[in-house]
Order: sequence, then structure tokens, then C-alpha cells
Amino acid sequence: MSHQVRLTKLLDPYELRAVSMIASDAPQLHELSISVTWPHRQEDWELAIRHGHGLVARDEIERVLGSGMWSPLGESHAAIGMVITSPRLQENGTGRWLMSLLMEQTGERGLVLSATRAAYRLYLSLDFLPLSPIFQHNGEVTKKPEPVAMPGAKLRPKAAEDRAAILALDEVAFGLSRLSVLNEVFDISHGMVIERGSRVTGFALCRRFGRGHVIGPIVAENEAEVIALIAPIIAQHHGQFLRMDTGVPEGELRGFLVAHGLAHYDTVTRMGFGRPLPPPQGAARTIGLINQFFG
Repeated sequence: MSHQVRLTKLLDPYELRAVSMIASDAPQLHELSISVTWPHRQEDWELAIRHGHGLVARDEIERVLGSGMWSPLGESHAAIGMVITSPRLQENGTGRWLMSLLMEQTGERGLVLSATRAAYRLYLSLDFLPLSPIFQHNGEVTKKPEPVAMPGAKLRPKAAEDRAAILALDEVAFGLSRLSVLNEVFDISHGMVIERGSRVTGFALCRRFGRGHVIGPIVAENEAEVIALIAPIIAQHHGQFLRMDTGVPEGELRGFLVAHGLAHYDTVTRMGFGRPLPPPQGAARTIGLINQFFG
């Protein structure tokens, strides 16, 4: 952006100041996200803070009334997320102010974010363009899927020695590097991989998140492969709350999720600003998100 944005904002009766987000902010940020009914646990905030750069809006008595973060995607792009304003301030321009500060920090990077319905018009006004919908499916697993055969490939649990292959495959499928966060997600996840010969060609990871567990990221070449990858994970979580976010339109995969208890809960819009996102390299695609912040 061409002009510098002020680091204070006067709101009747509040004066907010933006300060850098630090690890000890997590408990108050968790309270802020609860106030807008987001499902994030304090641990989910801590993960975001470790792998991103954030701003916290505080008032004169140190209450946290707003937040916003960005995380690098390689050298050329960044993901924007965790943009929240306290319900009492949502009509006072706090979100626009925080976004302007984040965009100032990210400089010439291309930006990508997931816009809720409530924030969509704000991002349009900041010249973000809609890219694609993201469909959030979640619910208690009501039925165990049957195992899915994969002729010509081996489907097996993820192992420690798969780290390098999964990190490399994620980068070519996503189009950008997110090694920092994915390294930690790998460590805290269980999951499945597709192996052809000695090469990993697809994977699905699952970890604690929000109200239960989330499946993601997921990289595969098509919906049939995704179903094969996630069927054993869904079976493992029978009777538990499970979530998956995907950009796949209505069809075989999303029908499979619904049939096993993961109803379509919400839709957000992936939006971009500035440099376009590079396309995937090769046949694999990112079909399930880490989360709506990291993509």
C-alpha cells in the first residue's frame, strides 16, 4: 500500500492500538473467537501464532477486541486469516483497519484468504477477488465406511519416514510452500498415504481441532482417491465429531461425507489479492484444507 496506516484508532468510546501478537495472547484470543462462535481451541490459536505474524487490537485497559494474522506462502504470497473483531465493534471499521495494517505488512506479496459471508463485502471493498467456494462439512460420524480398494496402489497408514515425501507433494499440489506449519501438522497428525511403487502419490492427515478432529490437508489426484484415503480415518472416529473443508463441488466425495454424518455446515469464499496463485505442478491437487487460514 502507498501510505502508512496509523497504529491507533479512536472509536467512541474506545481507543484501540494494534500491537504484535505473541504466544501469551492465546488465552484472550481464544475468548475473542468464542465471542463470535468460532470453534478454535486455545491450542489451535497457539499453532497459528507459531507459524504466522499477527496483530492484536487492545483498548486502554488491555482487553483484546480484535485480531488478524498473515502467514508466508513461500516468498511471493501470504495467507491472511484469524481476522476477528469483537461483536460490539463490528460496525466501527475495526476489521478494515486491521486488514489495512496486515496488507501494509505483507507488502508486494499476493494474498489469499477465506471470507465468511459477514466479511465478504469488506474484502471486496479492499479489491480482493473471489476465487472459489470452500465447503465446510462436519458432524458426529454416524456410520463406519467400508474399506475402499485401490488396484495398482498401496493404501497404508502414514509413517514417520513419509515426512519428506508428504512435504514435497504438498508443495507441488498446493503450488506454494507452507513447510513451517505442515512440519508441525505432520507431527501432531495420524493419517493415510497412497503409495505407488516406492513413491507417495497422495495423503490425508487428521489431528485434533475445534470441537473434535479435522481431516486435512488432503492431497490426491481425484475424488475416488480421497474417499479411499479418508474412509479408514472416518471409521476410526465413529461416534466422534469430525470436520473436513474442501473446495470440491457437490458430487461423489461430498455425498460420501454426508452419508457418514459430516453434513454440509457452511460455505466460505476463497479470495485473492495481487499476484495470482500459481497452478499445481503435476496431477495431485490439494482437496482438503489444513484449515481456512493456512489453506
